[in-house]
Amino acid sequence: MATHKSAWKRFLQSEKRRERNRTLKSALKTQVKKARAEIETGKASPVAGEVQAAVAAIQAAASKGVLHKRTAARRVSRLMKAAAKKQG
Repeated sequence: MATHKSAWKRFLQSEKRRERNRTLKSALKTQVKKARAEIETGKASPVAGEVQAAVAAIQAAASKGVLHKRTAARRVSRLMKAAAKKQG
């Protein structure tokens, strides 16, 4: 456990950040799951619906630092690729 006041403050800040990141990651996973379900039904469009909402959520997570920018780019790429494959 933290013994210095500054270390305790860092601990509290990191706990707050961890909880916020956990919430965002959970919401992100739910959104991607909805998009993948829509893709499986075959009615997914890469530019509308759940797929676009999932892409926006991934990009928002990357901009907030929850996901690394390359991780976000890879996930968007795979999602769009899957949507395009089901469409055509």
